[in-house]
Amino acid sequence: MREPGLADELEIHALLYRYARAVDTKDWDLYRSVFTEDAHIDYSSAGIPPGSRDEIADLFSAAFEAIPWTMHYITNIEVLERGSDTASVRAMFYNPMQLPGMAEQSSCGGYYHHELVRTSDGWRSRHLREDNVWFVNRPGGPS
Repeated sequence: MREPGLADELEIHALLYRYARAVDTKDWDLYRSVFTEDAHIDYSSAGIPPGSRDEIADLFSAAFEAIPWTMHYITNIEVLERGSDTASVRAMFYNPMQLPGMAEQSSCGGYYHHELVRTSDGWRSRHLREDNVWFVNRPGGPS
């Protein structure tokens, strides 16, 4: 086993940026590539039931067809704990978006908490928990 270094940090950052690109371009195969096959994904803070990688990708594939655009910004990526083949990562997100039926732009922000593992294909997330801290112009709810 090798000790993680700068190359791992760069690959972890690229993985999170790939996540944002996948969601914003509605590329659900690319989205799946961010996660292990057995990944557990938890967006319950945004009102979405937790599920497997494929359950969430299928849900998003249907739900995001009605969303004209999203633009995730992922910043302040911190590798909090790191082993040779595992890493706990926290990153901030800001996501302006245009939701269907909404005249004004909506936006939300918070934190992504990833548990990563090194695979033969590089770093992948085996668990993602979104901590949605705020939402402006939430459809059907308070801002």
